[in-house]
Amino acid sequence: MNAVNDKEAVIFDMDGVIFDSETLVFRCWNVVAEKYGIKNVEEACRECLGINAVETKERFLKRYGEDFPYDEYKGEMSELFHETAANGGLELKPGVTELLAFLKEHHYKIALASSTRKVVVESQLTAAGIIDYFDKIICGDMVKKSKPEPDIYLTAAEEINVSPNKCYAIEDSYNGIRSAYRAGMDVIMVPDMLPANEEMKEICCNILDSLFQVTDLLQKK
Repeated sequence: MNAVNDKEAVIFDMDGVIFDSETLVFRCWNVVAEKYGIKNVEEACRECLGINAVETKERFLKRYGEDFPYDEYKGEMSELFHETAANGGLELKPGVTELLAFLKEHHYKIALASSTRKVVVESQLTAAGIIDYFDKIICGDMVKKSKPEPDIYLTAAEEINVSPNKCYAIEDSYNGIRSAYRAGMDVIMVPDMLPANEEMKEICCNILDSLFQVTDLLQKK
């Protein structure tokens, strides 16, 4: 049992929690949308926050039609995203390194539960110099069911050998929060692109403005 409180692990989402990546995704999709005349693309992106690539494509096709050339447009968006990120456009969210260092110092297990593909996750964490903080990394292409189903968080807890009720989950998206909550974890919401609505206020144990506040919260436990 952790010396600070009854929680033994913290499981992070990545996009919008560790990296300010969702802002960049929206910006890149807007460039593609302006080029091809795609309407309401930000609304489509918000609907897909927290879910994996397969489910995202399905939702885009449902919105824009089965003949929508999603793969082509997504390819252009991704190329623009990675080009921008490689030039320093993908920044860590404030307080990430401080929180990770605090968790290591206080002997929490640390895991990642991201809907993004493993190869992308490992590349981005490595480039940021923080991959070694994580005991286990579970990604969207490693589980059958996407968030908001609980599979990815249950798998992460199993991999670090900690009961879900002994885990905090840190999330920003509605689908991610639902996933962690359904897995039986205490969810801390740090909003990014979406504000805390009434459902989130009901199912989250805390809603905080930044990861610095998460560190402060755990220090007081």
